[in-house]
Amino acid sequence: MQFRPFNPPVRTLMGPGPSDVHPRILEAMSRPTIGHLDPAFIQMMEEVKTLLQYAFQTKNELTMPVSAPGSAGMETCFANLVEPGDQVIVCQNGVFGGRMKENVERCGGIPIMVEDTWGEAVDPDKLETALKANPEACIVAFVHAETSTGAQSDAETLVKLAHQYDCLTIVDAVTSLGGTPIKVDEWEIDAIYSGTQKCLSCTPGLSPVSFNERALEKIRNRKQKVQSWFMDLNLVMGYWGGGAKRAYHHTAPINALYGLHEALLMLQEEGLENAWARHQKNHLALRAGLEAMGLTFIVNEGDRLPQLNAVSIPEGVDDGAVRSRLLNEYNLEIGAGLGALAGKVWRIGLMGHASRAENILLCISSLEAILSEMGADISQGVAIPAMQKALAQA
Repeated sequence: MQFRPFNPPVRTLMGPGPSDVHPRILEAMSRPTIGHLDPAFIQMMEEVKTLLQYAFQTKNELTMPVSAPGSAGMETCFANLVEPGDQVIVCQNGVFGGRMKENVERCGGIPIMVEDTWGEAVDPDKLETALKANPEACIVAFVHAETSTGAQSDAETLVKLAHQYDCLTIVDAVTSLGGTPIKVDEWEIDAIYSGTQKCLSCTPGLSPVSFNERALEKIRNRKQKVQSWFMDLNLVMGYWGGGAKRAYHHTAPINALYGLHEALLMLQEEGLENAWARHQKNHLALRAGLEAMGLTFIVNEGDRLPQLNAVSIPEGVDDGAVRSRLLNEYNLEIGAGLGALAGKVWRIGLMGHASRAENILLCISSLEAILSEMGADISQGVAIPAMQKALAQA
């Protein structure tokens, strides 16, 4: 069989991730590869750490990108902080809380589950009940921005509760970093992980993490070695630690880090608060158009993520057929529901470079055209004016 170079179609990515990658980032990734111990590369690593500290709003010295996707950032947090026998309270209100539970179990820990309905924020009262009932618990883990539902939980309140009961916290910020407020130092988050392919407008493959001194103290005093050699922070920090002298640990994904550096530089140029405001403004415009059409959100307004919108599929509409037509006819990708929400919702992302007015217009107009042709019970001709009015008022 004769193969040819792969030329991907040009898509507009408005699903749960990856999101559209900014051309500046793609250009940065095409620059010449140099060695992972080259002094010039090490200087760039230092800049990446500083820029990540800004994105996370932290001064944590241990702030860096793990050389793998967001799932590896999650594993890095759990593998380093959870030891066999540790009781870990895991708050689950969607798919990714379940993955936290899996990590606890694989590290030999004992998960204590706090369950909330999918589409709702984590209930602080339920967490406090679990903390009171399990005085031996040493860690609380929760998802700040649940990608499977578009629900955002009150991280500041949950962390404060955990600390009242002498627990460390592990926070999933994969979908929130760069799109909605995260204040690691102000909220006193102990360990946090994210991904590059969502609101940072970068390619998949890196996972920013940050650990404060409380978390590092637990890591230093482990009774057993970290079960993963690759993710053992005691070893990784020999490479990502401060200063010009670095110990070889692994060959970093050099060109991917060029891209992350550019993405973080762009975030700094825009300003964090401006990025948060842009995502909220565009969410309100998308919401106005979808609701005018007759579509409804599954998350209460106060708990909605602006960058990940879960909307109910109209009765009688074929989920897969709509998404297939959007992809094939409009080169537009939106996401399907996961787990209990499969076939019931669409997940529409407005993340990073994808959070633009022209993308909202494409999404609303193409959805309206397809649903109208399918005979769905929607209002026609009102969605785009509603969207435009919302943008003008923002």
